This record gives sequence, structure tokens and C-alpha cells, in this order.
Amino acid sequence: MKVLLTGAAGFLGSHLTTRLLSEGHSVVGLDDLSTGNKSNLLENLSNPLFKFVEHDVRVPYNLEVDAILNFACPASPKHYQSDPVRTIETNFLGIINLLRLARDTRALIIQASTSEIYGDPMESPQRETYWGNVNPIGIRSCYDEGKRAAETLCFDYKRQFNVDSRVIRIFNTYGPNMSIDDGRVVSNFIVQAIRGEPITIYGDGKQTRSFCYVSDLVDGIYKLLMLKQKIESPINLGNPNEFTMIELAQKVIDLTKSKSKIIYEKLPLDDPRNRRPDISLAKKMLNWEPSIDIKDGINLSIDYFRKKL
Repeated sequence: MKVLLTGAAGFLGSHLTTRLLSEGHSVVGLDDLSTGNKSNLLENLSNPLFKFVEHDVRVPYNLEVDAILNFACPASPKHYQSDPVRTIETNFLGIINLLRLARDTRALIIQASTSEIYGDPMESPQRETYWGNVNPIGIRSCYDEGKRAAETLCFDYKRQFNVDSRVIRIFNTYGPNMSIDDGRVVSNFIVQAIRGEPITIYGDGKQTRSFCYVSDLVDGIYKLLMLKQKIESPINLGNPNEFTMIELAQKVIDLTKSKSKIIYEKLPLDDPRNRRPDISLAKKMLNWEPSIDIKDGINLSIDYFRKKL
């Protein structure tokens, strides 16, 4: 297939680029480099099947393609809150432009949504049928509501124009190509531990997350891309194994053999108390579930950050 991939220079986009090229697809990778880094794509830039274009998805981009994967949006609170208007514009205008392209070219489109659409959930694990508990005017809403609006548009284009739109709700993911200053918890903890700095936990540390190693997630995305049948629901992709922030911090300290101490800071506004995906639908539709243990994934991530630092 000829694939248009937005956010190609980002954490997930760069791994997807590598996977798509390894499977023999040609890829046109778009990224405005606001949070992505072209260095993530160094191994692919010389590949004749790959073309990189610096482009902002808020502006239409026209190309004859077979599939579109939309991963263009900052994903860490630090980055998406730094320019909230740009964040919600990227989510809303970006998906409108790409859905119009999918309609006109009859391309399949995958929208990278997020577990953030569940907000501070009132049920756990979170199923795709759960409507969420989101603050629509809070400091995270530029991202949360932007992704929720993008999902709405995907299903409206499916119903009104018969676009083959597929939505994945991505839970916490980690691994190589995360930025050192990413602001997400796994990269924060690892970088602080390697540097011997205090490991910062926000709140009491009893809030939970479920962490999926990046290669597992990319495998699920690829299976959805290659699925022959249309799918009529969003689909959760993530690791259902749940950890508290204290447990994660201690695991990172142990694996890095760091002397870092844990310190506690005030919990940010609207920070969810738990995240845990129900992946029953992914198992059924994609025959997918994560296989990489948190210890192995953290060790691989530590190796990456040691080299970067």
C-alpha cells in the first residue's frame, strides 16, 4: 500500500514508519516538527520507499493514497498544554482535512485516539462502550475533547460518506524514541534515575497506569491496518497490567541501580486516578494482546536513554 502517516517524526510515528517500510509499504511521512524530531527517522530517510514532508496537518495535504494513519498531535500534558489552541486545532482541523482526503481517495483511515477520552474514569477497566468522565473546560480538555471530537468526525464520515475510518484508543505507551524532556511518567522516571536526581511523583503515588511497550502497540496498529473487515467501534490498545506510580518508580530505581530518592509534588488538575484498558475487543477482532513484560520493556528503555544522555 501507499500510506500517508502524519506525526511521522514523533515517538509512535517513527516506530510505525519503520514497521510499515519493513512490511514493504511505501510511506509519505508528514510532521511539522513541533514536538517530533527528524532524528527519529534517520534509519529510514535513505529508504526509497520513504518520503518525509515537513507539513502542518491543520493545512490540507493532497495525495493519492491507499491508507492514512493520523498520529499528528502532541501526546504529553507538558507539550499539549503549552499551546492548547494549537493542540485542539491539530486534533479537529487535522482530522477534518484527512477525512476529506480519505473520502476523495477512498482510502482507509486510522485515527490515533487516546485513553484520555475516558477522563477520570468511573469504571475500571475501561471498555470501549464507556462514555467517559471528562472535564470539558479543564487544562487537559484541549487534548481530551480534541480527541473526542476527532472520534465523532470519524464515525460521522463513516455513516455519511462510507469512509472506512478506524479509531484506536491508545493507553500509556513507552520505549525508545521518547524525548528526554517528554514529560511523560516513564521517560521522566528513567531520566531522573539515570541522572541520580530525585524521582518526582505527583500526588500520593497511588494513582495507576497500564504501560504498553511500543513494539506491542505498533503490532496492534498494524493488525488493525491489515484487517479486511470494517470495524464499527473504537478499539482499545494497551497493556491491562496496572501499576501504581510508587510501584513504577521503585521498579525504575531497582533496574537502573540508582540512588535516587522519591519526592512528592502536588497532583496536577484533572489528573486521572486510574487507567486500565479492557482489551477484549482487540483480542477478538485482531487476535492481539501485549507480550513484552514491564521489566523487559523498562530495561530496553533504560538502554535507549543511557545512550541519549
